[in-house]
Amino acid sequence: MSRTSTASSVLVIGAGVIGHACALALQRRGCDVVMTDPDQAGSAASWGNAGHIATEQAQPLASPATLRSAPGRLYAFGGPLSLRDPLSIAPWVWRYLRACRPHTYERGRVALRGLLAQALPAWRHLAQTLEQPQLLRETGHWVCWESAGAAARGRAGWDGSDTGDTRFQTLADGDLGALRAASSAPIHSGIAFSGTAQIADPRRLAAALQARFLADGGERRYDRIERLRSDGGGLVASTAEGETLRAQRVLVCAGVRSRALMASLGIHAPLVAERGYHLQWAEHRWPDLPPVVFEDRSMIVTRFEGGLRAAGFVEYAHADSPPDPGKWRRLRLHVAELGLPVRGAHSRWFGARPTLPDYLPAMGRSARVPGLHYAFGHQHLGLTLAAISGELLARSMSGESDGTELAAFDLDRFGG
Repeated sequence: MSRTSTASSVLVIGAGVIGHACALALQRRGCDVVMTDPDQAGSAASWGNAGHIATEQAQPLASPATLRSAPGRLYAFGGPLSLRDPLSIAPWVWRYLRACRPHTYERGRVALRGLLAQALPAWRHLAQTLEQPQLLRETGHWVCWESAGAAARGRAGWDGSDTGDTRFQTLADGDLGALRAASSAPIHSGIAFSGTAQIADPRRLAAALQARFLADGGERRYDRIERLRSDGGGLVASTAEGETLRAQRVLVCAGVRSRALMASLGIHAPLVAERGYHLQWAEHRWPDLPPVVFEDRSMIVTRFEGGLRAAGFVEYAHADSPPDPGKWRRLRLHVAELGLPVRGAHSRWFGARPTLPDYLPAMGRSARVPGLHYAFGHQHLGLTLAAISGELLARSMSGESDGTELAAFDLDRFGG
């Protein structure tokens, strides 16, 4: 099969939240968009996260502070950090260490802070575009600790952090009481953030995004694109089934699979799969609270319309490696020790976040391959930055901007 596109058409590879946000923003600018992704079950990281719009995360995780704290956060010592395939990511680790240098970190912090400042307004606009403003719940979130010592260390850490345009204050007595009543753990204290938000339900968001895309004339395909090539008059995408899709412009938003797609054009994207896990209960008695981070356990608990989700872990592994059942067991243990009011069976999920060594996304257009654009590597902030990423990419691709607002996220920063 061969498809020929018009000059205004775009092939978007990847149908996660980033791909959908970009596709919708391009459609609003008059582009004909075909979006393809083999994920029919909705198992990608876009839909398995904690649903938290994390505008407080203005400090890239490639930082001197994160590097210093890494040994104490290892999974073997009860922490969330797991290195399952350390040799395979050795080149990535070397780049990560370089990104932790103070001047490189500071440059990344400024860039990320500016992007996050636009994230929530962009989400408001996207929710309105979907005609479902209730999908965005601007209730903030809470961070809590289970002991006086942990509270002192945790509060000091947040006091010394750049939290962007968000603010936090000591958790009010009434809210602390509600949190204590909802669990049997001795919650010592906490802080409440304002200026953050959550998605009411990831599944409903996925359905709303796809419905709007189709209603606006988009075509949704389920191909697995294995490679790209340039033929002088555009770009050709080859599927696993031997079909070809031809387009004047291609936007790669394929998460961890973006690395292989870019490599097929001779472009190196130093992505790794940074995997997370969650458990979700349809039956529970958790009250209508904002997302709660149990910081001692590196776990976040979010109430969705479809159930209560407990999520955590930072696992570096090959994208196709089988899941580690121990991660789910530990989440289940945390839930039991906290006495969270869940009952019945739970569902399990794991998925891979696409992460670059400096913990900034890659967004822009290729200077070497005409018609090639990209938006991937959003790590933990894919959901948070989806709406603004779509707006920035669409502005660049439609000629509304000269690309300078994406300069800090150009993939060429890694050289080659």
